[in-house]
Amino acid sequence: MKDFKVIEIKESVFADNDRDAELLRGELKEKGVFLLNLMSSPGAGKTTTLMKTIDALRDKVKIGVMEADIDSDVDARTISESGAKVIQLHTGGMCHLDADMTRQGLREMGTDDVELAILENVGNLVCPAEFDTGAVKNAMILSVPEGHDKPLKYPLMFSICDVVLINKIDVLPYFDFDMEKCREYILTRNPAAKIIPISARTGEGIDEWAGWLLEEVNKWCK
Repeated sequence: MKDFKVIEIKESVFADNDRDAELLRGELKEKGVFLLNLMSSPGAGKTTTLMKTIDALRDKVKIGVMEADIDSDVDARTISESGAKVIQLHTGGMCHLDADMTRQGLREMGTDDVELAILENVGNLVCPAEFDTGAVKNAMILSVPEGHDKPLKYPLMFSICDVVLINKIDVLPYFDFDMEKCREYILTRNPAAKIIPISARTGEGIDEWAGWLLEEVNKWCK
C-alpha cells in the first residue's frame, strides 16, 4: 500500500484566520476603531441588549453595528430604529464569521465615522467561538432561561470571552438558575472574565455594562 499525505485542513484554516485577525486588529488600531464581537445562542437577547447599549452610549461614542445572520434582515431593521449606523451581513449558510468576512463587513459599512463597531455574530455557542473575528474584545450573553450550567457544556465560548452578560435576570424567580454556581462555572473556564448580570428588558445592569465598554473603547482609541 502506498504512503499518502495527511493534511490537517482545520488547523490550517484556523492558523490562517488567526493571522488575518491580527492584521485586522492592527488596521483598526491605526484607524481608532474598537471592534466588539457579541455572541450568544439564539434568543438570549443580543439585539435587545444592543438597543439598550446604543441608547446608553449614543452621546458618548459613534457606533456602527454589523448584524450577521444566515438570512433575513429582521435585526438590522430593529437596530436601524436606534439611529446607529447599521449593515446586514448574510453568511450564506455559515454559522459564524471569520476575520476576512468581518473585514468585508467593516469595509461596506464604512468606519470613517465610527469609533465603536459592534459585530452581532450569528446565534450559536459553538462555531463563532472557534473563529477570531479580529475583535478587540469578545462578549457573550447567557440568558437565565438557558440554565446556569452552560459554561460546562460550551467551554470554548466562555473561555474566549472578556465579558459575560447574564441576561433576563428579571425572570430569575421563575427559573431554577443558580447565579453563584454560574459565576463559579464561568470563572473556572475563564478566571479573567468580567461577569455582569443584566436585564435588557428593564435596563438593570446596562449602565455597568455600558461603562465597562466605554472605558475599553477609550483605552483602545487613545
